[in-house]
Amino acid sequence: MLGVPNIRDWSPLTRSLTTLPAVAALLSAAACSGLPSSASDNERLKVLTTFTVIADMARNVAGEKVDVESITRVGAEIHTYQPTPDDLVRGQGADLILANGLGLEAWFKQFTERIDAPTVTLSEGVETMPITSGTYEGKANPHAWMSPDNAAIYVDNIRDALADLDPDNADTYAANATAYKKELAEISDFLDTELGDLPEHQRALVTCEGAFSYLARDVGLKEKYLWPVNADSEGTPQQIASASKFVRENKVPTVFCETTVNDGAQRQVADEGGARMGDKLYVDSLSKADGPVPTYVDLLRYDAEAIVAGLTGQESTS
Repeated sequence: MLGVPNIRDWSPLTRSLTTLPAVAALLSAAACSGLPSSASDNERLKVLTTFTVIADMARNVAGEKVDVESITRVGAEIHTYQPTPDDLVRGQGADLILANGLGLEAWFKQFTERIDAPTVTLSEGVETMPITSGTYEGKANPHAWMSPDNAAIYVDNIRDALADLDPDNADTYAANATAYKKELAEISDFLDTELGDLPEHQRALVTCEGAFSYLARDVGLKEKYLWPVNADSEGTPQQIASASKFVRENKVPTVFCETTVNDGAQRQVADEGGARMGDKLYVDSLSKADGPVPTYVDLLRYDAEAIVAGLTGQESTS
């Protein structure tokens, strides 16, 4: 069933969408101009997603039946994104909008208030993990898609949403979802196999943002991060000192940072903790088509190989 997203308002993260009053008239004009809002004007349905990762998931399930677009662009910071007037106009033509939920898209509720399209929360059904420190302590960690196991839940939710929207092609969406989940399972198996024999002191994943909690849980790694969510306090002396102590005490060989944030604080952790910096990891955004992670499967595989290489001392193939 299509439903309203279960997305919480993280007030410290929320930024007022100052463009909304200014574009109200623009949206009304767009609605009156006859822009297509359903398959009646265009045989292919239009699905919007909040960021590039779930757009790629949706494309794999939809196949050739649906046009899928991401609201945010490659490399965008999705937590504090502010939709543009163009985004809001594009939303008027959507038949369905897919969001992560769990408070990830602090701007999403204000966006959908102006959009007449059903929304689906893809993290629905995930066993969430709480954030354990910082401003958002106790709230659900929103980065559930970074677990291949959770990703299968996302895929099922996309399949069901598309089938509700387009029942005539439900069998196609089901077949595509099954094939796609097999690809995701292969990455999960790779991590289990490659990390299975690590000694206890190396079974720790240290990152800048706390975006890998679900993946760490899947493969039995301890986790430490500098800050829980981008746009929170980032790289404070207390965070650096705590992470450096963890690295030293656990003899962590390699620490990591994500592509969308400055890695200066983590480099200090590496120096003080006696570790090296691993390859940068991808989380919130795919790369451009000619980059290293143009698809979600590429993103998971890239990060998995980088983590394995860093924790086992192998030469990275990423």
